[in-house]
Amino acid sequence: MRRMLRREAPSTIGLLADERDFAAMRRYRTFVFDDHTVYLQQVEGLLKSLAAQGRHATVALFDPEEYAEFCAESGIAADAPASRSRFTAEVAASGATVAYTGQRIDDLIPLLVDRAVRQATWEYATMTLAGLGECADCGQDIGRAAFDRASHLLLRMLETAGPGTHHLVCSAPAAGEHLLSVLHAERDTGGPVRLESAEGVEFVTVLAVGIALEKPGGVVLRTSNPGARDRVHGWRLDRACLVPLTAGEVFSAYCTDADTGEPVAPEPHVDYCAGFDLGADEPEEHH
Repeated sequence: MRRMLRREAPSTIGLLADERDFAAMRRYRTFVFDDHTVYLQQVEGLLKSLAAQGRHATVALFDPEEYAEFCAESGIAADAPASRSRFTAEVAASGATVAYTGQRIDDLIPLLVDRAVRQATWEYATMTLAGLGECADCGQDIGRAAFDRASHLLLRMLETAGPGTHHLVCSAPAAGEHLLSVLHAERDTGGPVRLESAEGVEFVTVLAVGIALEKPGGVVLRTSNPGARDRVHGWRLDRACLVPLTAGEVFSAYCTDADTGEPVAPEPHVDYCAGFDLGADEPEEHH
């Protein structure tokens, strides 16, 4: 019976994704690995073994610096397998994880890192909105008003974009950080928009930061349909509004290297289009 219960107990593995983090853990005597490649092979073997037993496994990103802080705050020994296991459980409960579904370890790591970056971006954006306080003129919560405005703009954008597979990117500077969020959505002809709720919340939160702080930012939307050329539209943030870019501005933004400023060849089978009007309703003056 105990063996049957063990089969139903989920497993979580804390993964040291890069060489630097792996090297940091080698200072602990109880951490027995000395080669990162071999370590990754062993992790992959363990995941395969758990899957073969019919057990659910998730992978969490293991950060050595956060681990040391966790042990110090909790008053537990850092050089102990039980402490690493406890930290992994804490990370999995509130942090970024990826479910193992048979992926190669080389494919799983980028997914995990991307999930962790998204989580950190959302947490930073959420704290930024929460710290803005109330409007001096009307007493309304600025962060909440910006979030509601961003939700409205996203809904209008997806409704107006029509059917297809939509890929959206929002960028918004905030206090020395450059926030970036990506959203994927699909809509069939005459049907509702389908998107992952977590991605939607992250995207709206980043857009809300740009609205609330009134910083330069923007949104790019790429729509794909079978048998048709992709369409790319763009908008710039102007206070609480997304102002449509012209077709030339969209082309320039897409076909310019962000690091060097040098022109980049346009993609084949892509039309660079002006952003469409998202509605005439304006936010109240103090927002």
